[in-house]
Amino acid sequence: MSSRILIVEDEVKLAHFIELELKYEGYEVTVANDGFSGIASARESNPDLIILDWMLPGISGPEICRRLRNTGSKVPIVMLTAKDEVSDRVTGLDAGADDYLVKPFSIEELLARIRAHLRRSVGEDTDILQFTDLRLNRSTREVYRGDRFIELTAKEFDLLEYLISHPRQVLTRDRILETVWGYDFMGDSNIIEVYIRYLRLKLEADGEKRLIQTVRGVGYVMRE
Repeated sequence: MSSRILIVEDEVKLAHFIELELKYEGYEVTVANDGFSGIASARESNPDLIILDWMLPGISGPEICRRLRNTGSKVPIVMLTAKDEVSDRVTGLDAGADDYLVKPFSIEELLARIRAHLRRSVGEDTDILQFTDLRLNRSTREVYRGDRFIELTAKEFDLLEYLISHPRQVLTRDRILETVWGYDFMGDSNIIEVYIRYLRLKLEADGEKRLIQTVRGVGYVMRE
């Protein structure tokens, strides 16, 4: 079955160009030219991925992101914009966008990013992730160690989700930083160590075995 892609773009010629390219690649495409129809289409058509312009009549792209994420939607969102400042990119990503392309962009790059996000989302169909006695629910964002409920912050959950979704794979610090914090993160890279420490304190609060292991000089791995 073809993946369904929603384009929300007020530049009619650009939207039509992207639509033709995507249809040529075999995707099912829906187009909306303003924010209100865009968010309505997102909720009604249940797309597999959304290509979303930043500046839209009615509702802005970042606001559409926020509204969709607030309803629990996990649909991959690739944002298109003429804004190239780091602060703008951070705003879009913080609003819930998964990726970011600055206009003018290469259609080949857009297609490549679409394929990458669709592959990733297909691999994330299962809501429940489990490793030994640790259980994580993507849908409810709940985490249990055995029967013990573990309360995590949003970023702690994101980091644990990434680790547990790649069991026994050594993940480099750069890869973790790019995936969990975003490739535009400008803060201290030691943030990873800080959050790993937070997770260990919570996951091992009752003396349980350590599951997040340090691979010295490389990164971290989820293993016994």
